[in-house]
Amino acid sequence: MAGTEATGSGGALRLDGRVALLVGGGQTPGQTTGNGRASAITYARAGARVLVADRSRDAAEETVREIIGEGGEAVAFEADVTKEQDIRAMIAAATSTWGQLDILHNNVGVSVAGGDAEISEIESDAFDSIMAINLRSMVLACKHALPVMREQQAGNIINISSTAAHETYPWVTYKASKAGMKAVTEQVALQNAPYGIRVNCIQPGLMNTPMAVDARMDAWNMSREEVVAMRDAKVPLGNRMGTAWDVANAALFLVSDQARFITGVTLMVDGGAHCRIG
Repeated sequence: MAGTEATGSGGALRLDGRVALLVGGGQTPGQTTGNGRASAITYARAGARVLVADRSRDAAEETVREIIGEGGEAVAFEADVTKEQDIRAMIAAATSTWGQLDILHNNVGVSVAGGDAEISEIESDAFDSIMAINLRSMVLACKHALPVMREQQAGNIINISSTAAHETYPWVTYKASKAGMKAVTEQVALQNAPYGIRVNCIQPGLMNTPMAVDARMDAWNMSREEVVAMRDAKVPLGNRMGTAWDVANAALFLVSDQARFITGVTLMVDGGAHCRIG
């Protein structure tokens, strides 16, 4: 449930007694850690009990094993977020297991691997599928989580967007879906502030994650070294991509009591890339 009012004295970011639902808490195969898995582990390290939902039970269970191996508490849940009944079920699973839901973290997303393309080449089926995964799933997860949080008079929602929403980006569906996430975040934050619910958005920039790097290796027939070098060169801060742990740490702050007066914001975690003009 909601923590005590922050005193302004600082201290560790803790989530003791909280229940977090991490949607997309597994990850696609790759050599690095994905955003969802890193956030699930980070929440658990801060004391939260975590329901790890993913379309791949094996991926979800792998995240759970890591959490339990560190002494945390977590449960895996298989869910296809393009199906509303699965979304409803994962919310129910969190509340029936622990009796509450304090954090909803919407992390699922797809782009190149889902058939995204520039606007003159996009196929309607690919457009519909990507929008269903990236944007509609977030809307429906909020739809089913908000009644629980409203009854509690407390809760936190984190939506993982992308700096693709405002940067030059070649594929139309991912850009549109991630821009939509920001807009919905602001609307839901304003409408639910009277209930003590905070809703915030994170826009990761170029990250060294399996979805970002490994998917491009396959799509572009490039080596890992080539993809990493190309992406590193675009990052102002140290000419190096961020990692999933950078996103996870930002999320941990936003759901913590230290961020108790922050809602409706979009936090860019991008190594300064958004400062470039032109």
